[in-house]
This record gives sequence, C-alpha cells and structure tokens, in this order.
Amino acid sequence: MTKEELLKSIGGFSKTDIELFETYAVTQKIEKNEALLKSNEICSSIHFVKKGAFIEINPHNEEAQIIELFIRNDWVFNQNSLTSQTASKTNIVAYIDSEIITISLLNFHKLSSYSNSFLQFGKILNQPNFKSELYDNCNSPMEKYELIMMKKPALLNHFPLKLIASYLKISPETLSRVRSKF
Repeated sequence: MTKEELLKSIGGFSKTDIELFETYAVTQKIEKNEALLKSNEICSSIHFVKKGAFIEINPHNEEAQIIELFIRNDWVFNQNSLTSQTASKTNIVAYIDSEIITISLLNFHKLSSYSNSFLQFGKILNQPNFKSELYDNCNSPMEKYELIMMKKPALLNHFPLKLIASYLKISPETLSRVRSKF
C-alpha cells in the first residue's frame, strides 16, 4: 500500500495533503525482533504495517504475556503511552521482518496544523482496539476464538498457536480443544 492509498483508506485528503504526508511519513524496514517500543519508553510515533507482523508483550510477567498482535494493514502503537505521553509498560517488537510507514507525533501535529484533514487520524488514535472487544464481549475460549475467526482470521496465518493462546489468555491445550470443535 502506498502512502496515498493509506490516506485514502482513512478519509478524504487533497493532493496537497497527500504531498505533505509524503514529506513527513517515513517508510522503514524493521528486522525480526527489532523493537518499535520498549517498556519505560514513551510512545512517540504511530506505525502502519505494510507487510510483516508485530507483537506487543508485557515483559514484566513471568512469561512475557502477549498483549496485542498486529499484521498487515494494522496500526501499531501503544495507545495509552501515546495519548498520555507516559512510559509504556509493554514492548512492541517485530515478529518477522517487516515494513512500516511511520509518522511521529511531532510530525502528526505539524500536519494537523497545515490541514484539518489530518484530524481524521483521530479515528485511528481513538479506535477501540480489538483486544478490548475480545475481552469485553467474550467470556469463553470458544467465543474468543470465534471472534478472531470472524474479525481477524489472518492472525492464525502469522502466529503460532502458543502465541495465539497467550493472546487469548488460555492454555495452548484449551486452544487445541476449541479449534478441534470449530
């Protein structure tokens, strides 16, 4: 996806807006295990996954618990750290070699000062994440798995079942039982 296509997927942007975005947004290649955000850092950028996959983990648990999984066409950032400008409690790392489009918070503010069209990014910054939907609406392992199959089935193609189980906060054995009934 080009930067222009990315903007068009968010809303209506003029040719000038697109040119400004081209100036301030950076395309980067990220290697497997490279961190986008480390615990105790302040999230200062948002990233769009052009290709690849990322995991957000809580490194403070005994076993690093999966907080969020990101794949192609997802926006990657720690919402709490970004919006409050406080230290992150999680790490976000590339699960595989990836390519992203990055816009820093500073550059986002510059773009917003040039054009009100960039306020449409608020939809991204304030969107409820998939994980909250998963836990607000689903109680059983089967319901959690069904929601993944309905909303983000591609997760199963990018991550091993052990990570999916951690993400769902169930054991790998429970996930296997659920999958066998699906």
